[in-house]
Amino acid sequence: MAAGVGSRLGPLTREVPKPMIEVAGRPILEHNVRLLVGHGITEIAINTHHLPETIATHFGDGAAFGARIRYSHEDQLLGTAGALRPLRSFFDRTFVVLFGDNLTTCDLGRLIETHRAAGAVATVALYERPDPTSSGIADLTADGRIVRFVEKPKPDEVFSHWVNAGIVVAEPELLDYAGDDGPSDLGRDVLPALIAAGRRVAGYPMTEGLWWIDTPEDYARTRSEFSKRDASGVTSPER
Repeated sequence: MAAGVGSRLGPLTREVPKPMIEVAGRPILEHNVRLLVGHGITEIAINTHHLPETIATHFGDGAAFGARIRYSHEDQLLGTAGALRPLRSFFDRTFVVLFGDNLTTCDLGRLIETHRAAGAVATVALYERPDPTSSGIADLTADGRIVRFVEKPKPDEVFSHWVNAGIVVAEPELLDYAGDDGPSDLGRDVLPALIAAGRRVAGYPMTEGLWWIDTPEDYARTRSEFSKRDASGVTSPER
């Protein structure tokens, strides 16, 4: 997912898309492409909207990164679920949705194993966040099932601090819940619809690292944490 404008970052995203701002000498999106390839995921689709040529010029067809990359441009933003609809033929087996403007050390192999063991239609990587009001929150049962999901709850609606980490493993069936046209959101629309239909949605409580970059302060902190890290990939900094 690389179509967001990143307006909260102000001037940082006027000339480059948010996923292309640099951390540790590489665009955030490149760290994520390398994460995918490092876990054997080499067929990659990237959706674009704001300054799409910046992304396409950097990655090309993906060969330089050990991947095959295709692009899906959105003249109007379709949301995190609507963005999947133009790529329906691409998602013909278990797939991973990764929000391209965060940094993570998530073990994608273990996440996929958890998903398959649960027999779920979708498995959401979850991360504990002290203030969950800007995220989607999950009600997770002891056996790892998500039985309620609320996107960006008001303070008096908070029932959990487990939030969507921006990484979802899913089966093609998920697309049946993404609507036929117009914007559709995974957290606001699709996950609640799957739960309401009795389809299994699983959670993967992360112990790995995750860094949101929503504000200039987030960006400064993340750059500082990664400034001395090996540029070969994202590794968890001391915290």
